[in-house]
Parts: sequence; structure tokens; C-alpha cells
Amino acid sequence: MSKVAIVKEVVKETLVGSQEPPQLSAQTKARFHRHAVKDAESGELVLGRDDFINAIAPPHEDYHKIKREQYSILFRVADRTNKGKVTLGDWAYFENILSKPDAEYEIAFRLFDVDRLGTVKYEDFRKLYELNKGPDSIPFDWDCEWANLYIGGKSKRHNLDYQQFSQMLRGLQGERVRQAFQRFDTNHDGYIEPDEFARIIKETARHKLSDHLLENLHTLCNIAQGSKVSYANVRAFLNMINEMDLVELIVRRACSKTKDGKITRTEFLNQAAKITRYSLFTPMEADILFHFASFDEPSGRLGLRDFTKVLDAAWRRRDEEDDGRAVGEAKSKGAQFLDSTLASAYNFGLGSIAGAFGAFMVYPIDLVKTRMQNQRGADPGQRLYNNSIDCFRKVIRNEGFKGLYSGVLPQLVGVAPEKAIKLTVNDLVRGWFTDKQTGQIWWGHEVFAGGAAGGCQVVFTNPLEIVKIRLQVQGEVAKSVEGAPKRSAMWIVRNLGLVGLYKGASACLLRDVPFSAIYFPTYSHLKRDLFGESQTKKLGVLQLLTAGAIAGMPAAYLTTPCDVIKTRLQVEARKGDTAYTGLRHAARTIWKEEGFRAFFKGGPARILRSSPQFGFTLAAYELLQTTLPYPGSQPEAKLGGVVAEAALKEKAVDSPFYRSRNALKILLDVDENFGRAALGPGAQGWKTLPGWMGAKTA
Repeated sequence: MSKVAIVKEVVKETLVGSQEPPQLSAQTKARFHRHAVKDAESGELVLGRDDFINAIAPPHEDYHKIKREQYSILFRVADRTNKGKVTLGDWAYFENILSKPDAEYEIAFRLFDVDRLGTVKYEDFRKLYELNKGPDSIPFDWDCEWANLYIGGKSKRHNLDYQQFSQMLRGLQGERVRQAFQRFDTNHDGYIEPDEFARIIKETARHKLSDHLLENLHTLCNIAQGSKVSYANVRAFLNMINEMDLVELIVRRACSKTKDGKITRTEFLNQAAKITRYSLFTPMEADILFHFASFDEPSGRLGLRDFTKVLDAAWRRRDEEDDGRAVGEAKSKGAQFLDSTLASAYNFGLGSIAGAFGAFMVYPIDLVKTRMQNQRGADPGQRLYNNSIDCFRKVIRNEGFKGLYSGVLPQLVGVAPEKAIKLTVNDLVRGWFTDKQTGQIWWGHEVFAGGAAGGCQVVFTNPLEIVKIRLQVQGEVAKSVEGAPKRSAMWIVRNLGLVGLYKGASACLLRDVPFSAIYFPTYSHLKRDLFGESQTKKLGVLQLLTAGAIAGMPAAYLTTPCDVIKTRLQVEARKGDTAYTGLRHAARTIWKEEGFRAFFKGGPARILRSSPQFGFTLAAYELLQTTLPYPGSQPEAKLGGVVAEAALKEKAVDSPFYRSRNALKILLDVDENFGRAALGPGAQGWKTLPGWMGAKTA
């Protein structure tokens, strides 16, 4: 470009300003190019009608009551030039609409704005409705008083701007229901038959309702003594389904405040009064909600699982669920066993890694605890360590930082089976004694389940602990006995033999059984009673860490005497030290030689080790589950603390076009057949409408 041209351009920009060309995001371009094809005429990439549908409505998704082909009506919004194809610029324009806070209504407005002049004509709206309504649809009177209030009488029709059109569209469904009720109320007594009510709702709101509601609409008459449906019933039902989001919020809040996650009609209304200011629910609306939710639970005390089949439009019929279950059961036993084995191996692997991480982080504390417990003699002058801090300092000074991790390998190896069997047995035994209806368990059974878990883990932990303990104390032996050889873990195993590996097992049982019997019930009650965990409230990581840390404190300290005895039995006696012959002998000797306080040596260290170890283990396990999900598993929905199995599911959206679904739902309020109707031989979409290609509309 010449200097003169550059000067002219600068002067022009200074006088009239300049505008940067619109910038398309990489995501917008990628989504367009993923489905675009080359146009035969222009050679540029474009989206045809089918390509557009694939882009905004992927074939693999579940569209519930909406037919996937109905998304073709949105093609008209994106195809700004009515050429039957969408360019990259058109696609960016459509995405821009979708990003707006009122995208659903704006898409509907642009669809009915045939001339693209910023207004909707009554004639265009009426013709589009007539083109798309079903052949057997309940007639609608467009010359009614309601319509005249929005668009004026026959002689004084006016066009609707965006705000007016949106408001009219919002009230259209209610007017359709009112007119339909009047049509069926031939006796003018304010009542219609249940089947007539079902037809009205299916034609006006099928796309919003679950299979459960659609199949049981005729039972609405059961909330009263008669066998017919009143207009009050119809309005109450319509109000309830139009406030589904608010109903769901109230239900969740109310359920989260009860221990069993279930509520009554009274609790629902009380919660509704607390969180709403003006949108109060009438007694009849509450009756309708509980009527449809209580089919499988006639007690009237309902949980989220009961409300799901009413509030979640994606809820499937029970026979479909049974069919899906039958398909799963039809899989070969070998395939089921393999899948179960792989899932178990996955969980076991994550638990092993997390457990090893937790054990590694607190291992120096465990080593100090072992050294303190093994220290003998009542005379302070005979002791190597004055306290835990002194022990920690001397280990680093005499053996270096590595000395704090003497014997860590057997501990890491032993954590996996220990954690696996402890948690598995506890859950198994608790399951046996838990009431299947209420989910409650007697505290005595909780203690028994924990004790059983602690007893079973000794099979794995005793051999590994005896090796660990001997490795932990050999560092101080090397300092006190000149020329003492340094033994490896394998040498200790071979030297002890199978019987020797279970030396001190009785003391190990005496420690682990009461530890788990205290720990698991305490942990369970802390979660439930202190932090309010229930079927509808899932605790966060910080709450779980706190509950685990607190539960570990009494369990660790109260079982310290058993741990002291176990340590003395399992450690290799040094020259001049008393050799214990058994559990009772060790207890009597320690009492006689060192006094009662000796039984609680290392108690604080046990508390400092057990509490953070659980925290580290849990945090690591949560992180691993998030970063390394099981292949083929569905990500768990995070629903504000609601248990996934009982929650109202919020589907994860993996594309930016979910709002086009909401726009389509608004259009289906006009008629459920929008986008389905064939517009005549050879017709393509909306192009048969007079004035579609820019001609004057009659």
C-alpha cells in the first residue's frame, strides 16, 4: 500500500472511526468445521439442514419427548439469507444468540419474524401455527378475547415487538388449556372426564413431563371424592408443572433437613413458605405433587427417589428399566465376572495407592511412637529419649533423615490389604444388620461390625507390623550395640518363619478389634449427627477429613496399652532386657517394672499418626478418583450435596447448544407437533410459507 493510501486510511479512521472484523473463537470454528461440507456452487464450507441438526442435536443424546428431527425448525433462525445453507458467519450469529441470557425467547421470536424486520405479524404467527399443528389437535380460537388483548381486534391488529411477543408466548399454553377445558365441559358444570384432562395435558405439555406423569394423568380425579376433574384441579396441576424448578428446590431443601431424607406434605409446605416470598403453593398444588409421587410409597413420607419420577422429564417407565436390567442380566456370566473383577481391581488399586500415600506421610510419627513404646526402664537415666520430640531429634542426629523411614517399605506393602479387608468387612457386616426400609442400624451392631473388621485385618497386618517394628528399632540398636548387623526385611521374614510372623497376634487382636469397634461407629455418628450427612446430603472432603480425624483420636489413645504390649512382644529383645513369654506376662512385667503410665507410652504419637493418616488417605483417594476415573464409567453428578442414586439427575451438558433445546420446548408450548408436519409435496421446511423468500405476506 502506498504512503498516500495509508494517509487516506488513517484520515478516514480518524474522521469516521473504524471497526474491527468480528473475531470467531477457536471453539466456534471447530464446532462448525466438525460438521460442515463443501458447497458445490461456491466451494465454501457450509452446513445443510441435516448437518445443522447433527451439530446442535448429536444422534447419541437422549431428547426425551422431543423428536430429533424437530430441531430442523431452528435451521430457519441460523439461515439468515434463506439459501438453505448455513455459512460460518451464520453459525457464529446463531451461537451468539444462544449465548444471550434470553436466548430461548429470542430464537422463538426470530423464527416467527418472517420478514426479519424486528416484529412478528399476527398473520405470520397464525399461518406458522396452522402449518405445524397436528391434524387431530384440539382447536384454538385465535379471535378470542385473550388474543385480542395482545394483538388487538380484527380491525386493529398490530405487530408484536420482541417484549410483547415473549410475554404473549409465555401465556399461550395457559390459554390453550382454558379453551380446551371449555370445549370438553359440554355441561358447563366446571368438570371434565379424566381422559379428557389427560388429552389436554398431553397435547400442551407432553414434552415437559415424565412417563410416570403421562401414564397416570387420569388419576388426578382421585385427589377428591368425585370421579371427574375440576378446572381448579387443572389449574393447580398446570401451576405445579410450570414451577418444576422451584418445586425441585423446595423438595431438595426439605429432604436435606431430615435424617432419613424423606418429607411429608406438611414439611414441603413449611419449607416452601420459608424460601418463597410470593410464589406460595396452594394446598391443592401440594396434594397433586404428593399424589403423583406417592404411588410406590403410600405412607405419605417421600424421598427424592419418589419425587424424581414426577419432576424429572427424563424419568423412564419401570418396564423400560426392567427391560434394561434384563439386557444387563442377559450378558454372559463370564463378561459380568470380568467386569466386576476389573472394577474391584480398580478400586483396590486406588485404595492401595491412597493408603500407601497416607502411611508414608505419617511414617516418621509412627517410628517415633514405636521407639517410645519400646523404651524400657522406670529410671529416667536408663532412657534413650526424654519425650517424642527428643526422640525425633536424636533419630535425625544419629541416623539421618532416612532413619525416620526405617521399615517404611513393609508398611506401604501392608496398607493395601489392611485397608481393603477392614473397609470391606465393616461394610459387609453393617449391611447385614442395617434395616433395609429405614437405613437404621443399632449401635451395638455398629460396634460388632467394626470389631469384626479389626479382627480380620490382623491376618495381614501382624506379619508386616512385626517386620516393620524390627526395622524401626534396629537403628537405635546399632548405636547402643557395637558391631550390630543391619538386617533387611527379607532376612527378618526368613529368620522368623511363618509362626514367628504371627508373634504378638493376640496383642494385635486386642488392639485392632477395639480400635475398629470404636473408630467406625464414632466416624459414622460424627458424619450423621455432627455434620448432618443423610441420604440427601453428601459431605465434602473437609467434613470427611474432620470426622475421620476426630474419630481416630479416642480410638487411637484408648487402645494404646494394647499397642504397647504388642510392640514389646514383637520387637527383638536386646541383651539384658526382659524377654516376655506372652500377653499376660508382658502386661504384668510392664506394670511391675515401669508402672501404669508405661501403658500409654507413645499415646500422643498414635493420635498424631492416626488422625492425619486417615486425612491424607481420603484426600488422595478423592483426587485419584477424579483424575483417574474408571474406564467407561459415567462421571458422578455433583448436585449440591445430594446422593447421586436418589437425586434428581442434572444431565451433564457437553455442548453449548443445550439452550436450543429449551427454545424448542417453548415452541412446543405452541403445539407439540412443531417441526414434525410435512409442508406439502416437495416442500423444504418453512419455504412454502407466503412471503418466506422476501415476498410480501398476504
